[in-house]
Amino acid sequence: MSIETMREEINKVDAHIIRLIAHRQELAGKIAQFKIHDGLPIRDMQRTTAVLEDVFNQAVESKIDPVAVQKIFEILISMSEERQRGLFGDGNLP
Repeated sequence: MSIETMREEINKVDAHIIRLIAHRQELAGKIAQFKIHDGLPIRDMQRTTAVLEDVFNQAVESKIDPVAVQKIFEILISMSEERQRGLFGDGNLP
């Protein structure tokens, strides 16, 4: 396999990651509807902690840098919260 072929594979993985992030954002928007209906706050520290612990453990099992994975998920959680704030009328997203 050539380096160009491997880079093409990485490009495909990157595109798939983008689609997964978009899907995660869609789900965050749907969760916001439940939060609005139930009068729940956007930030749920118990859930955030659980997600970050889970991804840390998954990263360890997958033999990838768990701290870096947690940082990525901190960004994803922040994006989800911003999406939800937008649906509450408090966000910066279009």
